[in-house]
Amino acid sequence: MEFFSDILGYGFLRNAVVACLLSGIVCGLLGTYIVSRRMVFLSGGITHASFGGIGIAHYLGYDPIAGAALFSVFSAVGIEWSSGKGKIREDSAIGIVWSVGMALGVIFIYLTPGYAPNLMSYLFGSILAVTYSDIIALGVLALVVAVLFIFFYRPVMYVAFDREFAASQGVPVMAVNYLMAVLVALGIVFSIRTVGIVLLISLLTMPAVIANIFTKSFAKIALWSAVIAVTGNLAGVWTSYIFDIPAGAATIFILSVSLLILKAANRIYIASVRERRAAGI
Repeated sequence: MEFFSDILGYGFLRNAVVACLLSGIVCGLLGTYIVSRRMVFLSGGITHASFGGIGIAHYLGYDPIAGAALFSVFSAVGIEWSSGKGKIREDSAIGIVWSVGMALGVIFIYLTPGYAPNLMSYLFGSILAVTYSDIIALGVLALVVAVLFIFFYRPVMYVAFDREFAASQGVPVMAVNYLMAVLVALGIVFSIRTVGIVLLISLLTMPAVIANIFTKSFAKIALWSAVIAVTGNLAGVWTSYIFDIPAGAATIFILSVSLLILKAANRIYIASVRERRAAGI
């Protein structure tokens, strides 16, 4: 009960809880598209490339998150453009952007005069450092993503599963590709404070994978993925509060253990059903 009373008493803890809700919705919905389209490696590349924007913005004296947003969007669009035009293989483009982004981030941070910032907050998250402006950005993005999935559900689903079929149905495939790449990039950047660059790829993928255990429907996976991501975030914050450990790491650990347990339970259930059918029960 002390945790809930502290939420009401401390503004930074309220911001953390709201950020958990909003980032869970964003990562859950976008993660469904990422997993369905099998672009987990792409999201990992964008996630790590964002560190380059953080370093450049810090060197120039601007907001690091704003720098990460610009760098991530350009990286995502660049990867889509280069792979779509056939100029370079997608996996090669992702690997290049991934490594170059991290390298630029480290170089510019250490070129900045004075003390280097605490990189741990960017790499592994700092949920209690979430500001009101972070919440506004996450809220706007969550609204945009939710509206997109509600009103343009079929085009997004078609592109996620089969781009050739989507094109045959009159869906502007390239426009959807670029739009989703930009939204994924922004979702990654605005959620950095929640779990950090290193762990964020797990928050984008594990909720969708867990939801996929119980349903094969794209719409249901998207819905339950958002619910699971929000629940995991909140459980991570609560665990962090109780045991005084990083919230991002706690969130990913809880989701990982949940995935393993549910996968095992599902396999046992499927095996028991097959045995009963074989026995004619």
